[in-house]
Amino acid sequence: MGRKAQISIVTVVFAAIAVVLLAFWYDSTQKDKIAEGVTIGGVDVGGLDADAAASQVRTNLVTPLDKTVKVKYGDDTYELTSKELNVHADVDTMVDEALEASRDGSLPTRIWRDVSGGEVDKAIRPEVAYDQDEVDHFINHVVSNVGRDPVDASVDPTGGTLVPVASRPGVAVDADSLRRQVKAAIDDPADRTVEPKTEKVKPDVTTADVAAKYPTYIVVDRSTFTVTLYKNLQEVKQYTVAIGAEGFDTPTGLYHIQDKQVDPVWSVPDSDWAGDLAGQTIPPGPDNPLKARWMGIYDGAGFHGTSDVGSLGSAASHGCVRMAVPDVIDLYDRVDVGTPVYIQ
Repeated sequence: MGRKAQISIVTVVFAAIAVVLLAFWYDSTQKDKIAEGVTIGGVDVGGLDADAAASQVRTNLVTPLDKTVKVKYGDDTYELTSKELNVHADVDTMVDEALEASRDGSLPTRIWRDVSGGEVDKAIRPEVAYDQDEVDHFINHVVSNVGRDPVDASVDPTGGTLVPVASRPGVAVDADSLRRQVKAAIDDPADRTVEPKTEKVKPDVTTADVAAKYPTYIVVDRSTFTVTLYKNLQEVKQYTVAIGAEGFDTPTGLYHIQDKQVDPVWSVPDSDWAGDLAGQTIPPGPDNPLKARWMGIYDGAGFHGTSDVGSLGSAASHGCVRMAVPDVIDLYDRVDVGTPVYIQ
């Protein structure tokens, strides 16, 4: 081999070594620089060194996180402040991850990428920390305020007449979905408003069903000494009655017919007003004040017939509802055990 050839080979070797050394030198100068195409929480940090990237992330990601998360439902808004959450982001860890991603690939690959203007397609998820217990407390607060149980259709007898009360659907909140939405909003500086996913809950008794639930209903109005019978929420009959005298008041509230008897036996209460009859059992007959029929409603009180028709329309009994014999027989035949009785 001639001298010129040897010189050429040596030159090529030294040139190659120089290129390799230059490549290593160039690559070492880029180790603290983030590659193009890398983002942190949507913030473009390509081409920046660690300090500049950290500043960019704090300005465009961390600072916007200092906002209130809102859950909106209808006209109501529920707020979870960043102070309550104690939101903070580990910026240094995110930047280190971006630098590490920038060093992916071999040395020739990195250099070729830089020379050719290539990018690293890497999106770093933001490392945001917050008080998980506060999130759970907030979710429970929203669920308890937005969610509601369905209300069955019913009736309101308190005004002296039987008025149907419409049913109301309930609202069920998907708590797991809401928790995911809130956590996503905490991590997203651009959109921190959430609308919870809800669904309506149908009541067991709808407005259309209420008449079937209350096919028969009795309202006793002590102020007017009347008993009103309703069938399918419609008034069908009204009776004049006597109620408990002062000190022996007919009990008020909602009851139901507990038992029914034809020609009832009277078990006399063991009370002072009963005199010598106290504690005795009086069979049907002239000495028994419970005439013809008995419909018990509460602790010895009930509807019964009376021979003292002059007491009807007044407060005269010892707590029972007295009725004329034809009326008590008529009512007896129209109602069943379990029929609601509202006394006001």
